[in-house]
Amino acid sequence: MPAPSARRIEAPPSITQLAASAVRKMILAGELRPGDRVVENQVAAALGVSKPPLREALRVLEQEGLVVRSPRRGVVVTPLTLHDVYEIVTLRHDLERLAVDLGVPCRAPERIERCRQAYAALEQAAEAGDAAAVTERGFAFHVAVVGLAGHRRLEEAYRALALQLHLCMAMNRRVRSSHETLAGDARRHRRILELVEAGDPAAVHHEFAHHGDRSFLLEAGETFPGGSPESLAWLEQVRLQETNPG
Repeated sequence: MPAPSARRIEAPPSITQLAASAVRKMILAGELRPGDRVVENQVAAALGVSKPPLREALRVLEQEGLVVRSPRRGVVVTPLTLHDVYEIVTLRHDLERLAVDLGVPCRAPERIERCRQAYAALEQAAEAGDAAAVTERGFAFHVAVVGLAGHRRLEEAYRALALQLHLCMAMNRRVRSSHETLAGDARRHRRILELVEAGDPAAVHHEFAHHGDRSFLLEAGETFPGGSPESLAWLEQVRLQETNPG
């Protein structure tokens, strides 16, 4: 006789859950960018739902940190300043570099297998043409690479950047979509996996440095407010590296 859990009928998702998922995908696909206003009439019409479940959905996303409420503008996608982006990207790269130093070559086969599975999920999303899922699974792949170090606190620190990294990765995907398909995005990650499997930390570092995850910064000065002296100097350096990658 089947176990009780095997017979359990799961409740179908509510309209609120479906609306939250749809708006979340719009944000992660880069259709709604940091600072953009979520216009209830337009979004409700686009999703084919009434305002009450959409408002509940926006409360869910507010709890997740993807949107915030502004006294004058209503609900907006969580804004990022240029200094925010500077902190997020530099911290991300330093955490990834430390993880590679500690974890490549990898001494635990199950950690490499985790990277393979994360990449397979990313490739599947790319084949399905799901840009939002590519963003989510791209992040999961990078978490798996950080996990090569077998360093719980390091991985927790990286995961703490999840929301901000999702927003940055979504903006990067939007910029790169003009010249790179989702399949091309997956291939860039496949190259990282191959170098991890080869156990060459220097090559992994080089690939991360030329990974293309900072393409969105080429227009960052016009996109983000709040540039500090540190972030403006850093942005100038990034632009030089992105336009002269050799």
